[in-house]
Amino acid sequence: MRITTIALLLAISVYGLPAHFGTSPDSPDVALPVRFGAGPDASDVAMPARFGTGVGSAGVVLPAFAGRNFLEYDVRGDGRAVEVVGDLARATRIAVLVPGVDTTLRDFDRGLGGVRRRAPAVQAREIFAAVRAVDPGARVAVVAWLGYDPPEGLNLESARDLRARAGAEDLISFVRALPAPAAVTLIGHSYGALVIGLAAPSLPRVADVIALGAPGMGHNRAADLGGAQVWSALAPTDWIHRIPQARIGHLGHGRRPSNPRFGAVELPTGGVTGHDGYLSPGSETLEAVAEIVLTPTPPRRAPGSAL
Repeated sequence: MRITTIALLLAISVYGLPAHFGTSPDSPDVALPVRFGAGPDASDVAMPARFGTGVGSAGVVLPAFAGRNFLEYDVRGDGRAVEVVGDLARATRIAVLVPGVDTTLRDFDRGLGGVRRRAPAVQAREIFAAVRAVDPGARVAVVAWLGYDPPEGLNLESARDLRARAGAEDLISFVRALPAPAAVTLIGHSYGALVIGLAAPSLPRVADVIALGAPGMGHNRAADLGGAQVWSALAPTDWIHRIPQARIGHLGHGRRPSNPRFGAVELPTGGVTGHDGYLSPGSETLEAVAEIVLTPTPPRRAPGSAL
């Protein structure tokens, strides 16, 4: 079976997180069970995290794993991957990045349409580098979390919140399993912002929620996200501006967090073009995200509330 967030929770709570979770080239290999094949007879095979490139039975090209740390890697269907950049076990600040519509395992490294700035693995490394540029000694880890199945294309499925709600449940389990007492920042791009918006009310340990190019967050007010500080970036050239701000049942995503009535803090978007440039080097948004990760908002939840 694939490594699930529940398995991660059990592993951390029972055994503790291995100290070698990090990006050091001399870190030891970690055995990750990866399931190849999509049929009922597909077998589970334990493979080291450093196995080389290849092709899974579903036709997914596997990345080079040397020096990389995956908590989940599943080639079935559109695939799932959860990769850590940095030392998760020692981190005092953890950022979790959730991508949006059309993101698949095939695009995890190369980016949608072969555009690398769209790739979750690349974006996570840009955040990590931006944080370290401000504070080279920061004990930070960035997680590229493709732990759910985003909708395929701009259609009825992406206009509904059903995939986001399923993803939010998995994200909640994942964040609850992260090492305490590290401060956690959730970052969602596009449909990924809907996922983190639906998850945030159940995650009192999350102090900051960042929505990038968000069509909505499943709520009409920042205050509905459980007390976390909500930040929003929406570039003038982002086509998300054309998405209606409405919600009827599971159709639509509600008010955009960039709407002043939502109550989010606006982030700068200088240097951002279109829908995919928020985390590109040189953008003001990337610099602002790094500052938020480094200086998390003090928790505003009731004392003693559960993680």
